[in-house]
Amino acid sequence: MAYRWTPDRRRFLLAGAALVAASRTGFAEGVKPLKIGILNDMSSVYSDYQGVGSVIAAQLAVEDYAAKLGVPVEIVSADHQNKPDVGAAIARRWFDTEGVDVVMDLPNSAVALAVLAVAEEKNKAVIGSGAGSSVMTGPKCSKNFVHWTYDTYSSGTALGKALTEAGGKTWFFVTADYGFGKDMEANCAAAVAAAGGKVLGSVRHPLNTPDFSSFLLQAQGSGADVVAFANGGGDTNGCFKQAHEFGLTPKQTLAGFTLNVTNIPSLGLEIVQGALLPTAFYWDANDGARAFGKRFLAAHPKKMMPNDMHAGMYAATVHLLKAMAETKSAADGVKLVDTMKAIPTDDPLFGKGSIRADGRVLHPIYLYKAKTPAESRSEWDVFSLVSTIKAEDAFRPLDKGGCPFIKA
Repeated sequence: MAYRWTPDRRRFLLAGAALVAASRTGFAEGVKPLKIGILNDMSSVYSDYQGVGSVIAAQLAVEDYAAKLGVPVEIVSADHQNKPDVGAAIARRWFDTEGVDVVMDLPNSAVALAVLAVAEEKNKAVIGSGAGSSVMTGPKCSKNFVHWTYDTYSSGTALGKALTEAGGKTWFFVTADYGFGKDMEANCAAAVAAAGGKVLGSVRHPLNTPDFSSFLLQAQGSGADVVAFANGGGDTNGCFKQAHEFGLTPKQTLAGFTLNVTNIPSLGLEIVQGALLPTAFYWDANDGARAFGKRFLAAHPKKMMPNDMHAGMYAATVHLLKAMAETKSAADGVKLVDTMKAIPTDDPLFGKGSIRADGRVLHPIYLYKAKTPAESRSEWDVFSLVSTIKAEDAFRPLDKGGCPFIKA
């Protein structure tokens, strides 16, 4: 894969690779390429969790499907710096002057909502794999939006129900102080209460916090059975590292809603062993996942395995190309999204599924447990499967979401 790095704009550009491939594999002359803009955190707290890995995942999907579907593709990417105004400005420029048809990924729900507002104004499609807040298929749903991979309802409900039923009756939350974290905490707290548990307290921290000591001391002092980290990326890493230093475990169980394989290199299994996590994808789950993982690792500049967000970018790009093969145009974002909803989802990583009327992609969620160092057979052998949650149980029921156009 060829990238051109422009440091002053913190931007990765896929150097025409898809278009070059198109000219060699028989695409019709003069066909306008589908231009995908991947917008995420390339330099900060979520840069390993999504970052360049999301671009790689999308390019692998293009390599696998673009030629056979007859859809030429160009991919560009940019760093939204976790700032809604920056994300919205990039999206507006992409739509107005750079010919971008679809914006994808969008970790940081506040940025995702700001970008979606621009997309609705321009009638462009948006696909969130990194975005987490369930309000995006609830009160703030949009006919221009598809939500892939996970959301705060699926993660919060899965973990809250499982741990409470396993004996974790009291909870304390350390929560990122923006929409994603608050929504995750609220969804999990509801599941804890429904399972007979109790929330003893919570604290909120700013994004990209270097010192969690005061928050973790409050969590430790609460005596809660479970301390849950409703944050992501580097913030999740910081919580686990400092919780280990303060000795929260083994007296308290740690839960990481977004803990994933990309967190492990900087943490190590000694720190996270025994932690429970919900995820839609694990690289060692089956042959298809392992094959994708090997290709992804070979292409990644840090030689990392893919997490569920990266897998979601692959699956979402595959499905987008299938819809484009039918519509032949991305000019009408709502029409493109409607076409995606009409086609059953089917790819090597998530298998068969569907996209609901509110834009929620339905697939199973899996509960995994972090292995001990002694249990691990290799660098990336880090999780063991605990249980599978069926799609219909994992995601919020359609009639409970409050999506305005569904009500209508």
